[in-house]
Amino acid sequence: MRKSDQHTLWGRVHSVLMDRFVGSARLEWWAHQSTCLGEYEIDITVTVDAAGAWHASGRHSIALDTTEREGWEFLIGMDPHFSLAFPGEDRGGLMVRVDEARDGALTLTEAQDWDGSVSVTFGLS
Repeated sequence: MRKSDQHTLWGRVHSVLMDRFVGSARLEWWAHQSTCLGEYEIDITVTVDAAGAWHASGRHSIALDTTEREGWEFLIGMDPHFSLAFPGEDRGGLMVRVDEARDGALTLTEAQDWDGSVSVTFGLS
């Protein structure tokens, strides 16, 4: 998705949400356009300040089991950028960087300059 499309999407969501949204959303980790490697339901709070900057925080809706936690940690360790989907959207369009605190709190930051590329090296032994 082009950066201009992301801003258009956020503008649409922002116009619907006014200055605050509290509800559910989905974080999606895409390997490429046709392969989603992980989807995580979150409870999210999004606020928009007077300057139009948005701030989002959240938590996993349901605690991750051991296998889900391993997958989450693997994906976020490879690249902390996820696509954010709001209710009613089949596929997320707003790219965010996700940071997780030790207590499980998530901070989401709009990834305006993210170009979608990741460099990963695997060691085989």
